[in-house]
Amino acid sequence: MLYGHYENTIDAKGRVCVPAKLRDKLGETFIAAAVLDRCVSLYSMEEWEKLLAKLTEAPMVQTRKLLRKIAESAEDVTPDAQGRILLNKNLLAHAGLEKPALFIGAGPRAEIWNPDIYQEDMADMTQEKMEEELLNLGF
Repeated sequence: MLYGHYENTIDAKGRVCVPAKLRDKLGETFIAAAVLDRCVSLYSMEEWEKLLAKLTEAPMVQTRKLLRKIAESAEDVTPDAQGRILLNKNLLAHAGLEKPALFIGAGPRAEIWNPDIYQEDMADMTQEKMEEELLNLGF
């Protein structure tokens, strides 16, 4: 499982250093894709295969466009010697990423956010809302 909050910077070429604690768990090569929200999701190969398998188990009539959209945004990434990955222009644009990059560990995946977009997205997740959601889930 991936967790934590890390800040980094994207360089002019679209490279960003993946925090070592996340990189170690994601593996030598992993997937960067636009899956949920306005962020770039990072999946280990194992978790990516689980996601695709679950989508392909459902009737194709229901999932074909979703699978197409998710798969077309995906790319294999392998960190260089400095731990940097290169994000393509489509992924950068999807997430509104420019210079600052916020890495969030989100269970089976990590996410790279524009910090301002992340703050907007999470603004309604107050302590009270968290407690309510946990109760709704049976905790």
